Amino acid sequence: MNYFELYNLPQSFEPDTALVRKKFYELSKRFHPDFYVNESQEKQDEILELSTLNNKAYQVLSDPLKRIEYILSIHNMLADGDKHVLPQSFLMDMMDVNEALMEMEFDPDELKLAELKEQIDGMEKSLFEELKQYTDEFDTSNGNEAESTLLKIRDIWYREKYLMRIRESLNKFSQ
Repeated sequence: MNYFELYNLPQSFEPDTALVRKKFYELSKRFHPDFYVNESQEKQDEILELSTLNNKAYQVLSDPLKRIEYILSIHNMLADGDKHVLPQSFLMDMMDVNEALMEMEFDPDELKLAELKEQIDGMEKSLFEELKQYTDEFDTSNGNEAESTLLKIRDIWYREKYLMRIRESLNKFSQ
């Protein structure tokens, strides 16, 4: 059972957050292990498993980035060791950013660091705007053209993951 089915919600990149929270609390009460202490060990194990599933579902469905990754994985768009090919223009931009990072290791420059952070912020903002367009398109498509939209979302997801690693490198210079 996937998390959307558990919460009896349609699959969506933007589920109703109040409803997600309501379903979480509803199932938390129903599957609380303390209410089943007098049941068989088998029943207690089942309830503990359902309680754990509910907690995981809430963590994923209430976090936009985890939700994207989850929906992509439901549709078999992500795989361990997946060698996704990023767009050439993005890779060229990242090569410039990585070069600037290497230069800063040898010649720290606060002004350059600020400029680089601003550049990454702009890239992320642009990616999130593009992502919002495609997630909205997916949510309103009712399954029509869903796969092509998911492929676009997957591409953005991988670019965003790359930018998150760049941001981690940038943060090392700020410490």
